[in-house]
Amino acid sequence: MDKVRNKSVDNLMQVIAKMSSADDCYDFFSDLCTIKELQDMAQRFEMAILLKGGANYQDVVSAVGTSSATISRVNRCLLYGNGGYEKAIAIYKEGVDDGDKK
Repeated sequence: MDKVRNKSVDNLMQVIAKMSSADDCYDFFSDLCTIKELQDMAQRFEMAILLKGGANYQDVVSAVGTSSATISRVNRCLLYGNGGYEKAIAIYKEGVDDGDKK
């Protein structure tokens, strides 16, 4: 994480952490990222949820439609990363207002 940390990234993360609604995040991330970047991030999060739930690579490929290389990267983060996916998954499991949580 030290490779990523700097004043600009700190500012970005602090602003995101203080956003109070999904709509605010949609507005900000829609301006900040391309549609493809947002879709890729959402897809990686979905992969992490599936992998933490016990899905194997083939299950994830079938459900998400991504490459095994991307699944491998997400899985490495789950196994050896900073715990960010786990924290996000815990928030997701607590309940988010998305209407179609799996």
